[in-house]
Amino acid sequence: MDTIHFISDNLSLIWLRMLEHIWLVGVSVVIAICTGVPIGIFITRSRAIADKVLYVAAAVMTIPSIALFGLLIPILSKIGQGIGFLPAVIALILYAQLPIIRNTYTAIMNVDTALREAAVGMGMTFVQRLRHVELPIALPVIINGVRNAVVLNIAVAAIATYIGAGGLGTFISRGISQTDPRQLLTGAIAVSILAILADFCLLALRRSLTSPGLRIH
Repeated sequence: MDTIHFISDNLSLIWLRMLEHIWLVGVSVVIAICTGVPIGIFITRSRAIADKVLYVAAAVMTIPSIALFGLLIPILSKIGQGIGFLPAVIALILYAQLPIIRNTYTAIMNVDTALREAAVGMGMTFVQRLRHVELPIALPVIINGVRNAVVLNIAVAAIATYIGAGGLGTFISRGISQTDPRQLLTGAIAVSILAILADFCLLALRRSLTSPGLRIH
């Protein structure tokens, strides 16, 4: 009951922190899509390059988030951005790369070879084949990668409060430091709800963007 009363008394603050969280995750995921999808497409041209890129992206995922934030602080301090929004966004972009690159690469590689050959036979260039044949078929799998990246980043962004990035993690950090279970539960519940809502929204987006033929299949 104490937690419910705390939430009701601090709805405006919770909403503010949630908007900070959404902005942090949204910016990082958009940039990650703009970089990860082209990289995933590019590495389909060479298995050797693909193995190296996926290995590096996987290695980044093994770095604990608080350690990655700590590594970015001295680097970005040289330009006066050691704490706050920028290091948090950079870290989240790095964490989002693996699911997006891997799903893009896997989806493009799994397009039926017969469809590729038919497109080549029609005289399509690589870009035309990519745009009209491969990407429409691969899109549901790519969006699944984005879903994974978003849910992951929502969780990781909660830790970014320790470098001054704000967000819902503020309640969790204060709950720990002040031994206040009300704030701790408020932050945990809000992060969980945000992750679930984002996942369902992206699932609906995937369904709407999937061609009817693929949806039936």
